[in-house]
Amino acid sequence: MPIQAFVFDLDGVITDTAEYHYRAWKRLADENGIPFTRADNEALRGVSRRESLLRLLNGRNITEAQAQAWMARKNGYYQQHLQYLRPADALPGVTAFLAAARSRGLKLAIASASRNARFVLNRLELTQRFDVIGDGRSVSEPKPSPDLFIWVADQLRIAPESAVVFEDAKAGVDAAKQAGCLTIGIGDAEVGHADIHLPDGLREARVESILNRLAAVRSTRG
Repeated sequence: MPIQAFVFDLDGVITDTAEYHYRAWKRLADENGIPFTRADNEALRGVSRRESLLRLLNGRNITEAQAQAWMARKNGYYQQHLQYLRPADALPGVTAFLAAARSRGLKLAIASASRNARFVLNRLELTQRFDVIGDGRSVSEPKPSPDLFIWVADQLRIAPESAVVFEDAKAGVDAAKQAGCLTIGIGDAEVGHADIHLPDGLREARVESILNRLAAVRSTRG
């Protein structure tokens, strides 16, 4: 089955707003007397806002009304930071890689757990680069469920097996694999179990090289 599309997570792959997330969760945690460190923030990568809140609470009980209010507060703090995002904040190599993939005839999509995905892409001036944008509103079951990747593939009118997913979080790689997609791990060793691992992200990535490597991966699977 030919590869027809590249599907990208947003944070950590297209841009890096991890520091903004950390500051927003840290402010919320401090306001409520909950210990929260940068190491704790790493455990929130690639999961939904609600799951992030549950991990921050670490067994503490709050009402559903409180949960909704806390998530809204955190998102407000995060959006304050996003106002400073500019096109230059796309990660190194991203815009050139997207252009090369498009020239190769590949479809392009975003599959992000964030409900702020469109806002971030607008700030980066990248929205028009993508055929489909899947975000935290697209499906009811976020990563690590495979639903978002299946939804994106359906919107692209391709089989999930024809899509290559670029992810920087273990939960994202696991979800993409479960959906049947090929996977590219971006960044640290947490995503080393992807079909291909790019520790330096898209900085030096080449579309033809990736397609050739994926063909080799498929050949070993028979």
